[in-house]
Amino acid sequence: MSEEINNLFLKLCDKDESDAYLFADKLAKINSEEVMQRLLDILKDNDIENSYLAARALSKMERRQEALDILLEVIHDKKNQHHNGGLVEMLENFDLSEKFVDIFRIYLFGNFKASLLAKSFLDTEEFNISPRILRKAEKHWNHFSHNSNPNEGDFQVKSIEAQEIINEIKEILAE
Repeated sequence: MSEEINNLFLKLCDKDESDAYLFADKLAKINSEEVMQRLLDILKDNDIENSYLAARALSKMERRQEALDILLEVIHDKKNQHHNGGLVEMLENFDLSEKFVDIFRIYLFGNFKASLLAKSFLDTEEFNISPRILRKAEKHWNHFSHNSNPNEGDFQVKSIEAQEIINEIKEILAE
């Protein structure tokens, strides 16, 4: 890897760098296989700030779809659950049509920001839906409803909205 690219990565991960996002954008423009692999390694690392910057760069690359599954793994990782809203925000640059269940999970189990963003994706994206997708969504809904406190404020809202989503899917599949 060239010295220029190494310097961009050093600045990307430098905690004192106030414009680290600019270096993420520069790395995205390079768009090489080795840059992508290194960004994926940073995305999977335990530093959420660096993960966010890597996700930003990956979301702007031409081959960004190749990074989607790893980004979703990082988002779903329990250790990131309380601060993954920025990562979920990066999903807007990806084709999510095959990722309904992942987005539904983020909606149900995500923090406030992640859940709001996921709901927006659920409302605006066109997903490929099948009976298998419905079963998986119902499985996650059952897990959420049985393991959440019904007295929490967002439980009631999510309960109503999740049931509406599941019922809409049932109607679509019945047609």
